[in-house]
Amino acid sequence: MINAIVAVFIVIGILFSILRLLKGPSTADRVVGIDTANIIVTGLIVFIAHIYDNNLYLDIALAYGVLSFLETVIISKYLEGRV
Repeated sequence: MINAIVAVFIVIGILFSILRLLKGPSTADRVVGIDTANIIVTGLIVFIAHIYDNNLYLDIALAYGVLSFLETVIISKYLEGRV
């Protein structure tokens, strides 16, 4: 039962972050939307690791988290140079 509630909250969070990504009035809002979506997806991978009781997914979540952080930093640096 609790797994279904967590899954619903994850889906709602991803929908809101995609909405911010698509509708954001500024480019910074779009970057925040994609960063939030990346954080939620990392949490989703950890949730999948919990459901399947497989620690390999935790390694994947860690790698995804590092890569998504680097993505956000690179996009921010690019936009900072453009402004």
